[in-house]
Amino acid sequence: MTKTYKIVFFDIDGTLVDEEKRIPPDAIEAIARLKESGVEPVIATGRAPYFFKELAEEAGIESWVCLNGAYVVYRGKVLFERTIPMSDLEKLVTLSASLNHPLVFEGKDAFYANRDGRHESVFDSIESLRVLQPLFDADFWKKEGVYQVFLHCESRDEHHYPDALPNLRFVRWHEKAMDVLTRTGSKAEGISALLAALGLRPEDAVAFGDGLNDKEMLELVGLGIAMGNAHPELLPYANYVTTRVDEGGVRNGLVHAGLL
Repeated sequence: MTKTYKIVFFDIDGTLVDEEKRIPPDAIEAIARLKESGVEPVIATGRAPYFFKELAEEAGIESWVCLNGAYVVYRGKVLFERTIPMSDLEKLVTLSASLNHPLVFEGKDAFYANRDGRHESVFDSIESLRVLQPLFDADFWKKEGVYQVFLHCESRDEHHYPDALPNLRFVRWHEKAMDVLTRTGSKAEGISALLAALGLRPEDAVAFGDGLNDKEMLELVGLGIAMGNAHPELLPYANYVTTRVDEGGVRNGLVHAGLL
């Protein structure tokens, strides 16, 4: 019997958008056809909401699991939130300062760096997202909820953090930057909250991804699809590998799932 999926989760960078941060026209068309058939498309990204608002509108997607599962919105309604405890943020701030590694704090409405002026690691990594650079507020973490932090360090220095901060999780997304989450934080956590709210099971879902922060998501759902341009370490977690984002990857993956 053919499996009928009810919801599809899409990562953004390297999945919905190419290296130029553009959504291929065939992906937009595929998502429109998906909606016409009654299947819900949802963004599942490490990005914050202010990093993808226009992109979501272009794709015709109204719901998202963002900030690596820490903030979940379904058609305008917030369903789930997870912030990093203040005590853990304080330890991260202290350790990163001792190692001279800048931080960027991500709230649900804005993001701020704890260094004033342009810092090469901060600028280069955030520039790669094709979004505006953060403003400066070293104490933002004391004032508002922080859902995720960008830790700006190279891979040779990341070993300083996991043992010193066991309540936090570190996932690299750029050669000069890592996402910092709560220890249990992942896209899968946010997806589970959304599925529960909608009365759906993980096996009712499909997910597309290409990066290291997509492992848990692909493992959770009924059909995990890795893009042809995916990180090699993601492939063992996928049920299927589609073509590259710029080679019809989204459309071809949906065809494989029996949704187009």
